[in-house]
Amino acid sequence: MTMTREILIQRTLTALAKLPQDKASEVADFADYIFKKYNDVMLQKGIEKLISDSKTFDFLKKEEDLYTLADLKERYK
Repeated sequence: MTMTREILIQRTLTALAKLPQDKASEVADFADYIFKKYNDVMLQKGIEKLISDSKTFDFLKKEEDLYTLADLKERYK
């Protein structure tokens, strides 16, 4: 059975209400930690998207090949 986000939130709030202050504080700290990790991942993905969509390095795609395989003196297998 898949729980909806609302059900998960309600279930968590119910459990939190039953916990003593120190344990509820631990849960809050953990939730803050998880949120920070999630936020960092979303920020990283946003930066990656900005860079990939950017036209800044398009000139590299048009750069001519300066060397060919014929220029190699030694080949490793």
